[in-house]
Amino acid sequence: MADNRNKVTKYRRPLNLNIGMLIFATIFVYVVICVVMYFRTEHIVGYSVQEGSLTSNSIYKGIALRTEQIVTSSDAGYVNYFAREGERVAAGNLVYTVDETGRLSDYIHTSESGENSLSDSDLSELKTEITSFTSRFDCTEFVDVYNFKYSVEGTALKLSNYNILANANALNDASGTALINYRNASKSGIVTYSIDGYEDLKLEDMTAEYFDQKNYEKKHLLNNELIASGDPVYKLSTNEDWSIVIMLEGDNAEELAEELLEKEYVEVKFLKNQYTSWGEVATYTNEEGNIFVSLTFTNSMITFCTDRFIDIELLLEDERGLKIPNSAIVQKEFFIVPKEFVTKGGNSGNTGVLLETYDENGNATIEFIETTIYDETDTEYYLDDTVLRADNNIVKPDSTQKHRISKTGSLIGVYNINKGYADFKQVSILYQNDEYSIVKSNTVYGLNVYDYIVLDATTVNDNEFIYD
Repeated sequence: MADNRNKVTKYRRPLNLNIGMLIFATIFVYVVICVVMYFRTEHIVGYSVQEGSLTSNSIYKGIALRTEQIVTSSDAGYVNYFAREGERVAAGNLVYTVDETGRLSDYIHTSESGENSLSDSDLSELKTEITSFTSRFDCTEFVDVYNFKYSVEGTALKLSNYNILANANALNDASGTALINYRNASKSGIVTYSIDGYEDLKLEDMTAEYFDQKNYEKKHLLNNELIASGDPVYKLSTNEDWSIVIMLEGDNAEELAEELLEKEYVEVKFLKNQYTSWGEVATYTNEEGNIFVSLTFTNSMITFCTDRFIDIELLLEDERGLKIPNSAIVQKEFFIVPKEFVTKGGNSGNTGVLLETYDENGNATIEFIETTIYDETDTEYYLDDTVLRADNNIVKPDSTQKHRISKTGSLIGVYNINKGYADFKQVSILYQNDEYSIVKSNTVYGLNVYDYIVLDATTVNDNEFIYD
């Protein structure tokens, strides 16, 4: 017989379930369910209504067209400028000198000239130019740095040249001959010291290639440079009237061009200094089908006389009111009833209607039903459709006249959550873009500033309670 005395059987400990484990398991399951429900539920997000504006603006890079005359030199030698770039000169004013021998140029670079101090007004001009550049600098347009460098160098040299102008007469007197030629402006205008080939450009000459700045070359006419007879020496803008031409692109280009033509004058903001002005509209379509719009101004030309490409913003619309996101806007149906059938009653004295109802025996009774007014016309009210039904009869107060509810209409509005539930408020849209709308403020049945509304109207139902 086999001996089983040495056989060991493992003892299985029974599962001890106590009240603590059951509570922990219940809480764990509850937390998991809550987390799953949280991520699967659309959350209601509030939005605080603020005053604001929407501007139907379009930003364009325009080409400045001016009445410009390139003046060439009749002499060869070293040019020295004495009219500051961007200032107006009268006919007969000194603009530049030409030093045929270079003696004046040598004199400028020698220690005999001493220190050239600038006046407070001269320093202020340089500071203004530097501040203007830093405020509008865009790192994607690094070529502007070189334009700024040439502009500052030219300005500084022209300012310092005023201090040595008297030495030019001394050099002429010492030589006994006129080695330094003085050249005055033949007519009045704004002086600039650069040329770019766009001087004779007209609206009817426009093509898309002119707007490609990669192909644009601007030649700066520098002080103390050696020039030949016939070389460009400066440019004169002789008319205060000037234009900015923009090119319209996109599917709505023709529509926008017609809209601008109908306006005749459009308000324009210059992004360089944030100034605004009104421009007269003209349009042109070239053989390739490109649409160009010219905006003509009668002022501010001197401010932009050195700029060929100017960033502008067309201020087409500017409506102010309450600014709300388009996602908050919803359309809702209402019953429309004559005003004489709406009265006040009940314990609260709120508005409502006298609804004809029937008891179990089919006897007609009149019951006051409180209902909210959401909008009105001269003769009718828009009433909530949650407490009334189509084909209900309502009774005119102090009368037996009845009205069968059948007429409906829709209103545009948002859900106000100031009271903790989704309360529809009608809005009147003044202007709308892709993201926001501007609506009238302080209307009888509408919104007020700082009201809280549902950001996404699709996440809530009418009269639904809002839980934080």
